[in-house]
Amino acid sequence: MKHYAVFGHPVAHSLSPRIHAAFGRDTGIPIDYLAIDADVGSFRARLEEFAAGGGAGANVTLPLKQEALALCADVTERARRAGAVNTLVRNGDDWHGDNTDGEGLVRDLTGRHGLDLRARRTLLIGAGGAARGVAPSLLDAGIGDLYIVNRTSSRADALADLLGQPGRVHPRHLADIGTLGEFELVVNATSAARGGEMPTLPRSLVGRRMAAVDLNYGEAATPFLAWGRASGAYAVVDGLGMLVEQAALSFARWHGARPETDEIYGELRAEHAHLVTAD
Repeated sequence: MKHYAVFGHPVAHSLSPRIHAAFGRDTGIPIDYLAIDADVGSFRARLEEFAAGGGAGANVTLPLKQEALALCADVTERARRAGAVNTLVRNGDDWHGDNTDGEGLVRDLTGRHGLDLRARRTLLIGAGGAARGVAPSLLDAGIGDLYIVNRTSSRADALADLLGQPGRVHPRHLADIGTLGEFELVVNATSAARGGEMPTLPRSLVGRRMAAVDLNYGEAATPFLAWGRASGAYAVVDGLGMLVEQAALSFARWHGARPETDEIYGELRAEHAHLVTAD
């Protein structure tokens, strides 16, 4: 049996092993999928150990997506545009890199939640690996102007340069967020809430049909989603659906079979609702 895993730090909380086990049952493909804790300093060594033990593919989560790109012999065009990798495929003695985050997000927003992304004036909060993973796909999905805000201006500038659409992509410092006007899509691509550091977001960001989307799920998404609801957002979406959809795209890369996603998404959503309301 080939081995698969998700690498990240922290990673013990990851739902990916359970999601891929469900996909294996759905497709009839035996799955061996683990969660492996690795930080930036240990990632290369842990990945080499995994490959030596028969590792055939891996998912990569925070904070390793840009590090993963550097370890690949070749990458897909969407991974190159993102400057980040979330899916590794073993190719002989090398790793091939892909990024399924953006397509997973778009599939969730347009398919599951019925959002029309076309021409939406969009704000992306954050410029790290998560933001890099989704920005190209959002642009390809037809959003309007994309504003990127980050505490470190140079990172927002670097992502804007990477995307290569200067007339459409506008980097800004996070401190300027109150001057940017209304948006129809606001995407939180930071993990700041995990450390209790969610930035203060003004009510002035909220346009008439604004969707507030957090790439996180669970407790890490709670502060941003609460802001969206309190501000009167038209739609409020966490990252659980994106997690399931990007996993399905990774599964298809590894196994050549596209699994159904609704059943496992429904199971995880029901459990999350119970945990949130049963305190």
